[in-house]
Amino acid sequence: MKIERFSWCNFRNLQKGELVPDNNVNVIYGRNAQGKTNLLEGMWLFTGERSFRGSKDSELLHNGCSLGGIMLNFYAAGRSQVAKIKIAGGRRTVELNGIKKRSCTSLIGKFCAAVFSPEYLSLLYGGPAGRRNFMDAAICQIKPAYAGLFSKYSRSLAQRNALLKDIPNHAELMDTLDIWDERLVEAGMKIMRARSAYVEKIAPYAEKFYSGMCGGREKFSLKYEQNAPDFASALQKSRRQDMLAGHTCVGPHRDDMAIIISGLDARAYGSQGQKRSAIIALKLAEAEMLKKAIGEAPVIFLDDVLSELDSERQNYLLNRLDGFQVFLTCCGPDISRFPGCGAVFKVEGGRPEATCSLP
Repeated sequence: MKIERFSWCNFRNLQKGELVPDNNVNVIYGRNAQGKTNLLEGMWLFTGERSFRGSKDSELLHNGCSLGGIMLNFYAAGRSQVAKIKIAGGRRTVELNGIKKRSCTSLIGKFCAAVFSPEYLSLLYGGPAGRRNFMDAAICQIKPAYAGLFSKYSRSLAQRNALLKDIPNHAELMDTLDIWDERLVEAGMKIMRARSAYVEKIAPYAEKFYSGMCGGREKFSLKYEQNAPDFASALQKSRRQDMLAGHTCVGPHRDDMAIIISGLDARAYGSQGQKRSAIIALKLAEAEMLKKAIGEAPVIFLDDVLSELDSERQNYLLNRLDGFQVFLTCCGPDISRFPGCGAVFKVEGGRPEATCSLP
């Protein structure tokens, strides 16, 4: 899977232009706030996932503009394809190979990528929501239908929570709760099975990468932690608590993923170095597993992560990107640090310019 061309108009601080990348490593450098991350974000949006920066659609347009768009020419599934995203009225519309799609999620599975940005360092420093998002986003690219399942669960959860708030003043609504419980359990159990299977499959990859970084001195494992394995029974038992709280207290929206290093929970007891090694291992494992699942290497985006890592971890990460098309942002163009570097772009004022191309 390769990006052949990325074009834009009024996207963030990128007014109008295009980038034609190399098939290997592309280094994008420049001072802060020049548009390096905007380039990666624009390309990433063609995965059909949410922005890795958590941006709203209304924030994607260039200041003062009411209309903008991005276009990606890419090679996947044995052929060249083109996708377009139009941004207007605070929302995105999508077109793939000349055919209009119902939503951005229609792109999921068509163009696949793995992204590693400073925000992902919170996987082990933040709460369980980040780790759930990691599992769900990764599963979506492997099994695009999972996005619809997750959406169904989220809608059912929102309806049930609204009902829980209304029941104290409308007792006749109690019977309706059974309907939403059934829908929630149906989607929720499928989500738990998918997450459990994903963690089981990705664990050996992550263990291999972590072991490589620590020289095999520490044992590494993953565990999917289910908040309510018997979801239907747990919902029944928590009804009173749910009505008092005004929201659903049990279910896959409360689940977590444990990262165990040498028998200890890294979330609570891992050193800073162990946590960063674990995150690198997880992201490399995500890319390797995605490659195996879809039958071709996904594109990899590395957004200013090298500055967050020591030289040993930088070298380990960079030396495991062979065979992937990589887009890497940084502040300086020290090409010798990047094995397989094929193209270098300097970004200034939202304009990327190719500065050199290496054999």
